[in-house]
Amino acid sequence: MSVITNKVGTLEYLTAEGIAVPHCFTTRFGGVSEGYLASLNLGIRRGDKPENVRRNYEILGEALGFDVKNLVFTRQTHTNTVRVVDARNAGEGLEREVEPECDALVTNTPGLVLAAFTADCTPILLHDPVTGAVGAVHAGWRGTVADIAGNAVRAMARNFGARPENIRAAIGPNIGACCFETHADVPDAVRAVLGEEADAFIFPNGEKFRVDLKGVNAALLRRAGVRDIEISRECTACRPDRFWSHRKAGNDRGSLAAVILCEGEKL
Repeated sequence: MSVITNKVGTLEYLTAEGIAVPHCFTTRFGGVSEGYLASLNLGIRRGDKPENVRRNYEILGEALGFDVKNLVFTRQTHTNTVRVVDARNAGEGLEREVEPECDALVTNTPGLVLAAFTADCTPILLHDPVTGAVGAVHAGWRGTVADIAGNAVRAMARNFGARPENIRAAIGPNIGACCFETHADVPDAVRAVLGEEADAFIFPNGEKFRVDLKGVNAALLRRAGVRDIEISRECTACRPDRFWSHRKAGNDRGSLAAVILCEGEKL
């Protein structure tokens, strides 16, 4: 199983072969946004026209088969907070404000669509084919070392009866170890959570370090009991022409989205 590229007209997105429900990790391609936000910006706070952002979601919904009215957005603050959502939350983000802060969402409500946002951070999608529960995770490095990935798995188990060994996980494009250069604070935090296992994901680079955040999140998912994990090889910072990258563009950029639909009867 692997993460593959899909194209529908000018729209381009990535999917994991092991996740059976509609889902994607977006690229920059296929939307209607203009200027430095061209073309598929999915962030509502990037300075884009609201009608452009909405149309971008409609294009994505037409390709994946979801209703934009059933979207639920994260309100990200680099925490390890996981929020359980249901039909009452449909529309939070695109239709109305999202109030509670969280960096991950989980649900087992059929028809609900979860979205988490990145522009170098690590996006993770989760699906349990037995219970139908799904999750969308934004893992910045702080959220990563605080084990937001494991927290999301445990929230699916606690709230929906999902067994971790049944959950399928996909890790999407992020800033890879090739480009994520840091001071000692990040590797120290990785070692604090993973112990000796951390050394496989930390690479000294002069006075600094390069860190494999995809690998760290995969290790934490395995510790939480997940066995099936697909990992994209794409680096957002290596390909700012294809992905939004905060490290490359700063604030003059849009947002990628990791989106997953909980299948079943519509809301």
